[in-house]
Amino acid sequence: MIVAAAADSPVAGALVDLFVVLLAAKLGDELFKRLGQPTIVGEILAGVVIGSSVLGLVEPTETLEVFAELGVVFLLFWVGLETRLSELVEVGRAAILVGLLGFLLPLGGGIGLGFGLGESAATSIFLGAALVATSVGITSAVLIELGVLDTRRARTILGAAVVDDILAMVLLAIAVGLAAEGGIDAMSIAVVVVLAIGFVGFLALGGTRLLRARPRLLSAPRFSESPLLPAVILALGLAALASEIGLAAIIGAFLAGMMVAETKEQHPIEDEIAPLYAFFPPFFFVFIGLQVDLGAFVDAGTFALLAGVTALAVATKFAGSWVGARSLGRADATFVGVGMVPRGEVGIIVAGIGRTTGVIDDELFAVIVGMSILTTLAVPPVLRSLRPSAPEPKPQPQPGQS
Repeated sequence: MIVAAAADSPVAGALVDLFVVLLAAKLGDELFKRLGQPTIVGEILAGVVIGSSVLGLVEPTETLEVFAELGVVFLLFWVGLETRLSELVEVGRAAILVGLLGFLLPLGGGIGLGFGLGESAATSIFLGAALVATSVGITSAVLIELGVLDTRRARTILGAAVVDDILAMVLLAIAVGLAAEGGIDAMSIAVVVVLAIGFVGFLALGGTRLLRARPRLLSAPRFSESPLLPAVILALGLAALASEIGLAAIIGAFLAGMMVAETKEQHPIEDEIAPLYAFFPPFFFVFIGLQVDLGAFVDAGTFALLAGVTALAVATKFAGSWVGARSLGRADATFVGVGMVPRGEVGIIVAGIGRTTGVIDDELFAVIVGMSILTTLAVPPVLRSLRPSAPEPKPQPQPGQS
C-alpha cells in the first residue's frame, strides 16, 4: 500500500492499488507507443517499476490477482470474437502438430535439466511443466496490436495454444499428484483428459452451431437491452466451468468468444465489448511485472541458472513449434515458433504451485518466474519484426456460414 491511512481500510487500500496499477499501465502504454514499441512490454515493465523490486508502491494482492484474471479472460474472449471455427479447422493439422511438438520438446528438456541438476522426479516434472505451456494471453495481445489476428499463422498459434493448454494441465495434474502423494492416480488423469476434450469439443462444435443457427439468441433475454450482458455472462460462466474441470479459465473465455462470433454479423458486440477489453487486460500485464524480484538474481549462480533455463525454454519451444508448422512455409513457421515462446503467467502459476507444495525451492521459483518474464518481454518486438509487409487475405465465409 502506498498510503498509510489506507491500511485501516481494505477497500480504500484496494482502490489505491487499482488506481496506481491502471495509471502505471497507461503511462507505460503511452511511452511505448511514442517509442514505436509493443505496448504490453511497457505495461509489464510498469509493473516491475511500481513493484517491490524498484519503487515498492504496490504488492501483488488477491484483489489485483482477481482483476488480472478478469483481464486475461476478457482478452481471450476478445480473441475468440475474432476467430471462427472454420478458420481454426483450416489449420487444424498444423495446430495439433505445433501444440504437440511444442509440448514434448520443452517437457523433455525441462525434465532432463532437472535430473542433470540432481533434482527429484517431482521437481524435474514441475520444471518441465513450467517450460511447456504457452501464454496465449501475451501472444494474442501482440497479434491484436499488429492487426494479424485473422491470418493463418495467428490461427495456427491459437489452435496450438488450446492443444498446449490441455496437455499442460494434464501434466500439471501429474506433477501435483507426485508431489502430494508420491504417486500418480491414473483414474484422476484420465478424468481430466476426458473432461478437457469433451469440454472443448462440445462447445467448439455444438455451441458455435447453436449460435450460428440462432444468431439472435443473445438479444432474446428481456433483462438485456443489448447482447452485451448475456455475452459477458456466457464468457464468465464458461471461464468458471473450465477452471472447475481442471482447464485454464482462458480456454472457456476463448470458446465463449468463438460462440458469440457466430452472431457478430447481426449485433455490434465488438463495439460493446471494447471498453471491457480496454479496461481489464492492463491489470493482467502489470500483475506479471509485479511478481518480478530483481534481488533474487544478484547471486551469480542463480543468474547463470536463469540464463540456462531461459535459453532452453526458448530453443525447445521454438524448435518444436517450427517443425510442427513447417508445412505452412518457412516464414509462417518462424512466426508461429516465436509466437509460442512466451510463458508469461502460465510459468509463474506452475512455479507458484510447485513452491506451495514444497517441490520447488526459492531459487528455482525465482528462476522460473524470471524465465517467464524474459520470454514474455523478448517476444513482442521479435513478432513485430516478423510481421508480413503485405496483409494476408482473410478467408471468405463458406456457403451457409453467417
